[in-house]
Parts: sequence; C-alpha cells; structure tokens
Amino acid sequence: MSAPMTEAAKPPPHMTGCICEQGSARFTEFDARPVGCDETEGRFADVTINRCRTCHRLWLRYLVEYEAFSRSGRWARGLISEEAAAGMTPERAVDHLNGLEWYLYGGSYFDGIAGRRSGPMRWGP
Repeated sequence: MSAPMTEAAKPPPHMTGCICEQGSARFTEFDARPVGCDETEGRFADVTINRCRTCHRLWLRYLVEYEAFSRSGRWARGLISEEAAAGMTPERAVDHLNGLEWYLYGGSYFDGIAGRRSGPMRWGP
C-alpha cells in the first residue's frame, strides 16, 4: 500500500495526465471548432473550442498576433465545460480564461516557451 499524496504533490484540479494538459501538445491532438474573431481593443484574436482526441475534454483556445510587431504571437488554452462551450462568444473568451484556476499559454511573445499560469494575461502588443 502506497503512502497518501501530500497536498503539494497532488495535481491541480481536472488533471488527468493526458497530453492535452501540456503546453507543448500539438494541434493534431485536437479537433477544433471555430468560435469566431474577438475584435475587442483591436486584437482580432482567433477563438476556437478544441476537443482532445485522447480524453475528449474541451479546451477554449485564444490566439492573437500583431503583424506590426515581431514576436507578438501568444495563445492561451483553458478547460471549458460543454455547457459553457455551447454559449461561448469570442468576446467572452478572455474573461473565461482569466477566471480559471489555471490555463496553458505560449507563443513567440514568450520566446516559444509554453507553461501553466493563472490570472490575467497581457493581450495587447
């Protein structure tokens, strides 16, 4: 019989060990459904709902890049329920991600590094 996990050793909520929980998961790991373009504050961000092909969980993905600025591309991907996904609009995506306990992020803005974070992300150039 193994010893119980300490609080510090327990994975964050909703963690299963699936590849989709890694920022390095490739787009081929998901089926994507477009939500639309978030034009808020001139971002023109691409918003999609992605379903993991392995565990079938849904992820909200938000991607923005400013053509006038090199290394400005950034994305975030966070878990979303079936119900929330059904009513998601491009304009509500940032608030959903900011309200999560954690989400994944990456892109050229972060020198190609992907990771996990919580709280608001800077979406402007």
